[in-house]
Amino acid sequence: MSRVSTYLNFMGNTEAAFNFYAAVFGTEFSVPITRFGDMPAGPGAPVLSDEERTQVMHVELPILAGHVIMGTDMLASLGHELRVGNNTTLNLEPDSREEAERLYDALSAGGSDATGLEHMPWGSYWGTCLDRFGVRWMFNVTDTE
Repeated sequence: MSRVSTYLNFMGNTEAAFNFYAAVFGTEFSVPITRFGDMPAGPGAPVLSDEERTQVMHVELPILAGHVIMGTDMLASLGHELRVGNNTTLNLEPDSREEAERLYDALSAGGSDATGLEHMPWGSYWGTCLDRFGVRWMFNVTDTE
């Protein structure tokens, strides 16, 4: 089933922020926190420091009316820089790759910062773009191929 969630980026304090949000909304994480050190390093990937390996790669928290917020820590060593425009992303989870491609093509047209859609090691067909109005979109489809 399709869903839309909001993705939040932080510079090293995702876990503290999400523990705060969990207390505010009285909810619990939907899945265990995934840390950067939990994922295998891809070919050519930089070596992360011990501290970076403990940073949050992914967390999910239901808030109100079925809406879910998700978050990650950005890593300065990977060239990440937190700024207005990349701190909040609308995450679309369509039911099919075809629908993801249709939405991605439409929203990335005339925009920037487009990654393309790719198969990712966590089992998703994934990509991001900044649309022509400066809104950041993420696409995430469970990869069945």
